[in-house]
Amino acid sequence: MCSIFAGQDPEGFRRVNRSVRIAGHATSVQLETAFWTLIDDIAAGQDMSTAHFLSVLHEEAQAALGDVENFASILRTCCLLYLLPRPAAAPSPGPETA
Repeated sequence: MCSIFAGQDPEGFRRVNRSVRIAGHATSVQLETAFWTLIDDIAAGQDMSTAHFLSVLHEEAQAALGDVENFASILRTCCLLYLLPRPAAAPSPGPETA
C-alpha cells in the first residue's frame, strides 16, 4: 500500500487562509499548512518576513509572466522547485596554460 498520503499528519493538508498585502493591496491567500510552513522557512532563510517574501515573489512572477492569475498555484510551484535538487553548475573554464 502506498503511504505517501495515508502516512502523513492530516494537519499538513488543512487549508489556511492568510491575509497579506501585495503591491499595496490587501488580499488573502489559501494554502495548505505544509506549504505555509515551507514558505515561512524559506522567507526566514532569505532574512525576510513572510509578508515581504510574498511581495517579492509576486513582483518576480509579475515581471516574468505579466498578470498573475493564480498566486497560490505559483506559491505551491515555488515550494516544489525549492525542494527539488538543483543541477550542478558546469565548471567554469580555468585559465589556459601554454
